[in-house]
Amino acid sequence: MAQESTQSWMFSYRGMSSDNIKGLVLAMSSSIFIGASFIIKKKGLKKAGASGVRAGVGGYSYLYEPLWWVGMITMIVGEIANFAAYAFAPAILVTPLGALSIIISAVLAHIILREKLHIFGVLGCILCVVGSTTIVLHAPQEREIESVAQVWDLATEPAFLFYAALVLAAVFVLVVHVIPQYGQTHIMVYIGVCSLVGSLTVMSVKALGIALKLTFSGMNQLIYPQTWVFTIVVVTCVITQLNYLNKALDTFNTAVVSPIYYVMFTSLTILASVIMFKDWDRQNPTQIVTEMCGFVTILSGTFLLHKTKDMADGPLTSFRLSKLTEVDDYDEGIPLKCPES
Repeated sequence: MAQESTQSWMFSYRGMSSDNIKGLVLAMSSSIFIGASFIIKKKGLKKAGASGVRAGVGGYSYLYEPLWWVGMITMIVGEIANFAAYAFAPAILVTPLGALSIIISAVLAHIILREKLHIFGVLGCILCVVGSTTIVLHAPQEREIESVAQVWDLATEPAFLFYAALVLAAVFVLVVHVIPQYGQTHIMVYIGVCSLVGSLTVMSVKALGIALKLTFSGMNQLIYPQTWVFTIVVVTCVITQLNYLNKALDTFNTAVVSPIYYVMFTSLTILASVIMFKDWDRQNPTQIVTEMCGFVTILSGTFLLHKTKDMADGPLTSFRLSKLTEVDDYDEGIPLKCPES
């Protein structure tokens, strides 16, 4: 019986395809570069602030600091690697791996910046690794696509058109009717716009990445108008997404914005990918449930990392937290709104 069960499992699990492996390597490389870039840029900001006006009070002396530019270039390299990863692997594999950049950043901050990592932060890192490993082992194989026209056919199917219409309608309502009244007081408004638009951004980025991958392999996709339509959508969505993300970061505390944005953005991106590329059609229910468990594990680890990133083990921790919770504008020790300059 045990031998039959083992053979059945080996038959159902064929291993990762070469494209999935390439996407996995690119996504992990992206997380390493992006996670390291935060530390390098922070070192540059500290160095620039020591000899000029700090960025936190409106200064731009960091633009003359080479170390800050090294961090910026490192982040750009990471984003390029992330862009390429979507051309090889499904979004359900690539997007959750973005949590690894949080681990890299937390560990390097602990080692280089001497920002102590709380014991629950260590547990959060472990949960992120376990969840990422679970998703990697059970991720669906990438769909075989031979032209950008095939991606266009997937994007124009009724199910995805209905999803895109819902997203655009929701964004229109939020921007026109909700943001003017509640944008400065409700954190979910700005993040909702970013996450909804972000799911369309990833689908367009994936389509454009596939077009470029096929072009570099000898099948020119630049002659198709669909490639340029996806390019226009990418530019439009990225500009919109960054605009409202900056508004959220400027209005609310980063420690609150980051985990909420990660949860909403990743969830909607996976949903959009499942609808457009039909990732789950090539999987059995056990694999789907396992992926969802891995995703929830990553979310739990990310939540722990952000909730404990400003904590430090020691007798002063409980005293500091008890004093913070006495302030009305604080939520469990983390302020919701950014302090005024």
